[in-house]
Amino acid sequence: MNQLRNSIAIRAWLLLVLCCCGSLALAAQVAGTVTQLSGPLLARKADGAVKILSLKSEVESGDTLVTEKNTYALVKFIDNSEITLKPGTTFKIDNFSFDAGKPGGDAASFSLVKGGLRSLTGLLGKRSKERFELKTPSATIGIRGTTFIAEWEPEAEVSVAARQAWRMASTAALGGSDAAPLMPLRPLPPPLPPQLLPLLLAQGPLPPSPGARAPGLYVQVIDGLIHVANPAGTSSFSAGQFGFTPSFKAPPVLLPTNPGIQFTPPAAFSAPTNGSAAIGGNKAKTVDCEVR
Repeated sequence: MNQLRNSIAIRAWLLLVLCCCGSLALAAQVAGTVTQLSGPLLARKADGAVKILSLKSEVESGDTLVTEKNTYALVKFIDNSEITLKPGTTFKIDNFSFDAGKPGGDAASFSLVKGGLRSLTGLLGKRSKERFELKTPSATIGIRGTTFIAEWEPEAEVSVAARQAWRMASTAALGGSDAAPLMPLRPLPPPLPPQLLPLLLAQGPLPPSPGARAPGLYVQVIDGLIHVANPAGTSSFSAGQFGFTPSFKAPPVLLPTNPGIQFTPPAAFSAPTNGSAAIGGNKAKTVDCEVR
């Protein structure tokens, strides 16, 4: 009887140890640390909780980072790579995994949902280049030992409203609300009947606002090489070059000059970060505010 009790106690103890080990493993899955910050930075966790981050706050796989309109934020990952977020940026760490002794487990997958960033390659990007990817609404960026800037330019809300008004006015010119539903037209050879001009305008794009950048992905390569790919094509850009990808349906193209990319974080962001997220470094002591 005592032997049975001892066996049950041992099994229960082993189960408790395994549960504790599993909890520790989950808690240790840290991707990087915030090493520079100029304003409010939020992290939306995978479980839906929202945290207000500060210097030395840790970030994990599954986190979505959001910078406010005046905030630059530098995240140093555990492989010594760096991502600096611009103001007004939404950036997700889809999957980040690095172990100095296990190259086979390397993974670095990110998503730029909105805004812009500067990426500096670390150890993972140098030894496992093919396992780095930055997804954007119009293309995916791969690296070859690189420092680059990426910006996603969305269509302005005022442009969307103007486009809708443009089309409504053009449709009204054909007979008002009682007119038949519009169908896409193929380009017609001249001369074009005057009564079809409003319809052609309604089916075509609205001219961009003067001085505004066209919506899409803009990239600048500072060092190394990047590959930008989507279903429409793939292009490579090297140091000193600029690229543009308007949508998933259009291939990336080389731009002759800087299209207006500006990346001007505070001077402190260029200073050494003292390896606060370096490999094997001590866990930072942080106090985060969590909102559920």
